[in-house]
Amino acid sequence: MLIDQNKELNNVTAAQIIEVTYPVIKARTETGSLVEVNVSPTERQDPLFWEEVRSILKAKLWVPMGKKYHQLIDNGWLLDNTALSY
Repeated sequence: MLIDQNKELNNVTAAQIIEVTYPVIKARTETGSLVEVNVSPTERQDPLFWEEVRSILKAKLWVPMGKKYHQLIDNGWLLDNTALSY
């Protein structure tokens, strides 16, 4: 099943981080839009978070991001097995 076929994931999009300059993270969505990622106060204070975001930038990975609030999602592409119907 593709993630865009599941109605539970309609608020999740793929984004590629293109710039990290504390406290700003910029990303490109799969449709080509440029967005500024919203960072929570906890994330803003967390040096490990910033190290990981820079690692994601360097690796050019695509990550799940909420469409509405532009926040990175740690489990955005995972589904509960009971939600899958074959």
